[in-house]
Amino acid sequence: MSSSLRPVPNRWRRAASIVLAAGWTRPETATPPSRPPPAEGFRLLLLQRSPHQGFMPGAHVFPGGVLDAADRSADWLGLFAPHHGPPGFGLGPAPFSRAAFPSPPDTGDSNADNTGALPEDVAFRICAVREAFEEAGVLLLRPRTSRPGPAPGPGLALEPPPGLAAWRARVRRDPRHFLRLCAHLDCTPDIWALHNWSAWLTPFSRSATRRFDTAFFLCCLREPPPVYPDLAEVVGYQWSSPSETTESFLSKEIWLAPPQFYEVRRLANFASFSDLHKFCLGRALEGLERWLPIILLTADGMVHLLPGDELYLEDSDFLENLMSTEKKTEEIMKEGKQFHRIVIHNRHLYDIHVTVQSKHKHVYPKNSVVSKSHL
Repeated sequence: MSSSLRPVPNRWRRAASIVLAAGWTRPETATPPSRPPPAEGFRLLLLQRSPHQGFMPGAHVFPGGVLDAADRSADWLGLFAPHHGPPGFGLGPAPFSRAAFPSPPDTGDSNADNTGALPEDVAFRICAVREAFEEAGVLLLRPRTSRPGPAPGPGLALEPPPGLAAWRARVRRDPRHFLRLCAHLDCTPDIWALHNWSAWLTPFSRSATRRFDTAFFLCCLREPPPVYPDLAEVVGYQWSSPSETTESFLSKEIWLAPPQFYEVRRLANFASFSDLHKFCLGRALEGLERWLPIILLTADGMVHLLPGDELYLEDSDFLENLMSTEKKTEEIMKEGKQFHRIVIHNRHLYDIHVTVQSKHKHVYPKNSVVSKSHL
């Protein structure tokens, strides 16, 4: 995972998030006989955070949370045995390999257990799977008897076991219980089904009390699993396509933070579920960029600058500062040519401008400019 930034301070908490994309076939009856069958679609799982949460209250987010020492525990080795092959390759009894695929760079974060036996690329995946269970009741597990390594097609979530609520309560109290649940079910976290997708650092803002260094994974499931919000941190959920999610955001039905909006618009590049899954498999060995947005305050709005943008500064001067200008956003846009930015007009109106080439065989969102009638 590449980054031109200096090592980030300990104030960033390391976290993992999982974008669940589930196959969703449109009803055949909705298509006139004279037209070809509809393309296979997909929906994304978004969880609604409780309005009482201290971080992003009420926001719709992908499942995720902070990395725990239990996610790196050596005890996982016994559960994965004899299949210690790394995600993306694991077809034999080789040990987990740190070099098998990229992992988030070391940030020196004090809440990460650096003495753990598992490499970070595996621990982050276990964290993401655990959080999907804690927040949504979704079990991304596979039987220990199954062949290790990536499956040829999209996966399936495990059917919820008896006593789901009791197990989830235990795991929420102590993440070490997640390994015990997996052992009880004779399963392992399906780390092979999680594909590297992106990584975001929370930008500086004067009101931010928590900042996260978050690895985003994408997981393709053949069908949407049942979702059981924990009714504590998560109070609701929805399955919706990228275009439906965008419309819900613009109509103020939901609120998305800029990284989630960017990822939703990035996923809008894929017309079908099969295309998305093939894309993930095709770039399994590629690296990722780790982005720290820099906030530019304008006279009438805000711009999140991303690496590659002509105004983005490739140093750490703005780890703890904001950029500002007396010019209006429209003036700033007219003056520039090389864009990689999210223009924030108000809480429910973002534009995305991208003219730079993507890296690591990834895709960036297409330009997304909302009609000024929404202003």
